[in-house]
Amino acid sequence: MQKNNYNILSTYDYFLPENQIAQTPIEPRDHSKLLAYNIETKQIEHKKFYNILDYLKNGDVLVVNNTRVLPARLYGVKVSTGAKIEILLLKRINLTTWETLVKPGKRAKLGEIIKFNDKLCCKIVADTEFGGKIVEFIFKGVFEQLIQEVGVMPLPPYIHEKLENQERYQTVYSKTNGSSAAPTAGLH
Repeated sequence: MQKNNYNILSTYDYFLPENQIAQTPIEPRDHSKLLAYNIETKQIEHKKFYNILDYLKNGDVLVVNNTRVLPARLYGVKVSTGAKIEILLLKRINLTTWETLVKPGKRAKLGEIIKFNDKLCCKIVADTEFGGKIVEFIFKGVFEQLIQEVGVMPLPPYIHEKLENQERYQTVYSKTNGSSAAPTAGLH
């Protein structure tokens, strides 16, 4: 069974030169490339995204991820040693508690306090099954505002350029805060 899964997945494996990976959304955004495949003629067409309506028919479903990306990467220091720690927010559990990824995770022991600034710190309260950490935030002020102040946009590893304007990493249809990463297929 696993061999069959590998064969299926390997059909999606291909080489993509780094210089072909967009580093910023094109302007205007609807001028990004659109590859259209005609199932009946088996022909490929190279279009622009603004042509998408030419391919949608009555009854088709278009799914849009409208979440806004949080500046969910936080850099802090362990209070006990001063060692640098990186926290990536994944999922909010309640008002103060988040499921996270921590680097280096092995050095973030239960009970450890991580300080981000004078108004925001967190305590490691549990380990997750997949190697992450549950953290409880301790803060003075409004948590969402503090995250905007200290957090960094979690860019994917293939984006190498410095992000000057965090709004450029949001999709044009983003509305609700909560994502830890942009739906990069919709970045343009």
